[in-house]
Amino acid sequence: MEEQAPADSTGLEPASTVLFPAPPTTEPRIQWVFLGPQGLRAGWSVLLWLIFMFLLISGLGFLFAELGLVKRQASFSPRSLFFNELLSVIALAGAIGIMALIEQRHILDYNLREARGVRHFFSGLVAGFAALSLLVACLAAGGWLHIGGAALSGISIFKFGLIWAGVFLLVGLFEEGTFRCYLQATLARGMNFWWALGAVSLICTILTFRHKGNGVWGDYALALLGLLPCLWLELRQAKGRGFWQAAWATSTLFGFVHTSNGGESWIGIFAAGAIGFVFCVSIRLTGSAWWAIGTHAA
Repeated sequence: MEEQAPADSTGLEPASTVLFPAPPTTEPRIQWVFLGPQGLRAGWSVLLWLIFMFLLISGLGFLFAELGLVKRQASFSPRSLFFNELLSVIALAGAIGIMALIEQRHILDYNLREARGVRHFFSGLVAGFAALSLLVACLAAGGWLHIGGAALSGISIFKFGLIWAGVFLLVGLFEEGTFRCYLQATLARGMNFWWALGAVSLICTILTFRHKGNGVWGDYALALLGLLPCLWLELRQAKGRGFWQAAWATSTLFGFVHTSNGGESWIGIFAAGAIGFVFCVSIRLTGSAWWAIGTHAA
């Protein structure tokens, strides 16, 4: 901004005019680091979300343990698993809610806003139940699974069926809410091929040092499978490429978190990452993650 002496009657500025240039500022550059065309940059958003998730899960975990709802040691009882998943879902909802306030968005903007969400959720339940039933039928037909007598009877069958249905509904909400809702929606608005490649490379590097066994090769295969398609989209500057590059990263991460499961082969890890990608495709087709949540739960 310049401050000048008034012009004389001839309309010319006097020779004594003094110019005061504005002092240099780094504010635009600082803003560029943190803010992009769509608000807070995706990387900072994910970092803040992770911090809020850690704080909320830690706080709720302590509270639930003090109330006797969960055990400090790992337990595979339906009651313990239900409350473990419940505190995770509450923490996730809280962290996304806080980020929605910071980013000036609605919580439904994270791949949950859709007029036919209820319909797609229930169609997902049917699809998931049918897929797993077909798997059990094939295993039984091939002699790899033998079904004996019922371990429960009467009301106990429905009681435990409902409890486990509740547990896995919470599992579907938490995992889809994490990977296909917040992470997919956030990364899609700020991800290019090079950021996606860096994220996938970091995941594979961590796998190399932290996990052993042939299960990790399933995630390596998934990471490699997405390399050329995502590079092709980037070179063509294809519209919506950020969504698919984010899907590559989140699906590889989804396979990564399942490598901690006991007894997983490379086929199981590859299948986990691949179904993560299928759920991303369902978001593209339906406009939301509700079908994925239903399928995952079932």
